Amino acid sequence: MQVFHGSDVKIEKIDLTKSEFFKDFGRGFYVTNIREHAYQRAVDVANRNKSDKPVVTEFKYAESYPVTVGMNIKKFETVSKEWVEFVMLNRNRHISHPAHTFDIVEGPIADDRMVVQIRLYTQGKISIETLIEKLTYRESTHQICFCTLASLYALEIIENNGFSSAIDDITEAILEAAVDEFEMGESEAIRKFYSSKSYKKLYDANTLLWQKPWQVIYEMFKDELKI
Repeated sequence: MQVFHGSDVKIEKIDLTKSEFFKDFGRGFYVTNIREHAYQRAVDVANRNKSDKPVVTEFKYAESYPVTVGMNIKKFETVSKEWVEFVMLNRNRHISHPAHTFDIVEGPIADDRMVVQIRLYTQGKISIETLIEKLTYRESTHQICFCTLASLYALEIIENNGFSSAIDDITEAILEAAVDEFEMGESEAIRKFYSSKSYKKLYDANTLLWQKPWQVIYEMFKDELKI
């Protein structure tokens, strides 16, 4: 599986000691198979750190490896009561951490809107059934947390000879131009560009669009927006 990590630096070596506590699946190195979400995360990190630019690092996740060596894996297919309770457990600052013994955990993301609903549930203001119903119909999300040093052996950095770097540079330029010209928010611009035919063509290395000036792809994207 191809997965992505969003930050403001390219990941050369994963260092779990830099990972933060109280995340959805606990402390660990997080990736997603949705590149758009990784880029949004990279933008958020870059803005928070006031750094130069967002960077998405690509990895190959050898899914069979952790199974073969007998690692402890947990996978949540969808939002569920079990998933909610697991997220609440890992976000609980009043217990010792790590709060679980899994090597790898995979499942949906509890974004800010979800956290609000979970808080209402913990306060007894909505039932678990209402919570699940509210969370189920949100945009599909995905994350994998590599929680232990052993689990990191399942990840391999993909070196694309400048391809990924070029994609990020072009994307950044297009989004800045779209936000300015069409007066849309950054998140809206990211969503529209990543769902566009222009992006799909750009991300297909065989088209060689990634070797062209960003303005060429931007004109393609603008034509789509005007339809």
